[in-house]
Amino acid sequence: MNANKANNTKEKVRKLQRKLYLAAKLNNKRRFHALYDKVYRKDILIEAWKRVKANGGVGGIDQMTFTDIEDYGVETFLLEIQNELEKGKYHPKPVKRTYYPEG
Repeated sequence: MNANKANNTKEKVRKLQRKLYLAAKLNNKRRFHALYDKVYRKDILIEAWKRVKANGGVGGIDQMTFTDIEDYGVETFLLEIQNELEKGKYHPKPVKRTYYPEG
């Protein structure tokens, strides 16, 4: 992906975030019920991937690493998730719980 396209994707996601933020600020009783179609937009999934990778996100219960996904193909991986989301067949795995000692 070239730099212009990457910046455009980031800007589109930022614009959506800003729009949702402003709508929520204008009306504190506002509820967002129809965001599901936004979640599986290609630009949203690409930006999510970039952010998780940039912040060193930790693998989930499926034990997949960044390397595993990159070896498989990031675009293929995201396309499969997108298709599952669009068809209503995506079911997230249980959350991986991590305990930290107190003190």
